[in-house]
Amino acid sequence: MKRYFITILPRSLVLPPPFSMSSPAAPPSSRLLAIDALRGLVIVIMLLDHVRETVFLHHQVGDPMDAAATEPVLFFSRLLAHLCAPVFVFLTGLSAWLYGQKAGSTREVAAFLAKRGLFLVALEVIVVNFAWTGQFPPTVVYLQVIWAIGLSMLALAALVWLPRTALVMVGVALVAGHNALDGVHFAAGHAMHVPWAILHDRGWLAVSESLRLRTSYPVLPWIGVIALGYAAGPWFGKATAPALRARWLWTAGLSALAAFTLLRAFNAYGQAQTWQPQDTLLRTIMDVVNITKYPPSLFFLLLTLGLGLLLLACIERAGEARWVRALCVYGAAPMFFYLLHLYVLKGLYLVCVAVWGLNQGKYFGVDSMAAVWLITVLLAVALYLPVRAFGRLKARRRDIAWLKYL
Repeated sequence: MKRYFITILPRSLVLPPPFSMSSPAAPPSSRLLAIDALRGLVIVIMLLDHVRETVFLHHQVGDPMDAAATEPVLFFSRLLAHLCAPVFVFLTGLSAWLYGQKAGSTREVAAFLAKRGLFLVALEVIVVNFAWTGQFPPTVVYLQVIWAIGLSMLALAALVWLPRTALVMVGVALVAGHNALDGVHFAAGHAMHVPWAILHDRGWLAVSESLRLRTSYPVLPWIGVIALGYAAGPWFGKATAPALRARWLWTAGLSALAAFTLLRAFNAYGQAQTWQPQDTLLRTIMDVVNITKYPPSLFFLLLTLGLGLLLLACIERAGEARWVRALCVYGAAPMFFYLLHLYVLKGLYLVCVAVWGLNQGKYFGVDSMAAVWLITVLLAVALYLPVRAFGRLKARRRDIAWLKYL
């Protein structure tokens, strides 16, 4: 009877395929594929940096890097990794706006940001820190990028209530203005020492005689980045034509790079560390792009976000190319990839030490950056299938609430 009833309905009244229980979900648009693919690209680049930190510690460099002494291949590999955090935090804000369009209310997106922000803070302290230190209970807790993203999401949960213009103003003020505070410091024991170390002044916090915290990623400028990402959300709305979106991305990206070039050329406001002519042109270029990450200077964010916006435009233009789809696998489950690669690296390192011993003095390591790149490629390929499996599980089991936090 039900079958007969449906067949006699006018065609215009039959539910279209997207609403049919047996029909596959509509494929994501090129704009959403581009976001996942760019996220996937930067976390694979992040893998390169973490491989370097695992098996190239005997050639470790400080921050900021010494352009006069560091080998160019090491310097530019590290510089490439500078793309990761700014692009990822920006895309986190952008994705929050897209989530809000589906959720239907500011209250729901604010609640999601607050819950996921708290989840990420706990994840950094409990799970991520153990992957780096191998200590339990820990004597040192490094508050790094996941912590910064978590606190930025908590801040964005409050900022989403602002009008878009006000949100842009807050984002620009934090990104461009925080370097004016570089000279502000508070000694241990001062009431502002702890909050300022979290917000802007990278340092150590003593919790007890046996536990210290390292605020590796001061969050004030990152709050500005996530706010700008959220404010850019309407560029990726369904009503925005791809050509118009591409124009905005290219304009914003090129403007950021032009501002970096102009300000940096004259050693103007943007970061405390200036550049100086070196003995070769290559070394001089290295010193020019030697940008401060902790906290991220205006120069750091102009260069990395400018390049990130241009990459986003280029990836969307590539459409559904095979390499875009491959990067989307990593970008669709970024937190799972992040946790998985940390523990795989830790496990592999311990196995290598057990088998071959410490072959670089204090550390086990390889002899060249070429080997670091090769290990990165091999690990990216090896992790592809488990990350894809988790991404498919996440998409299929939307009834499991905690999966959306990964």
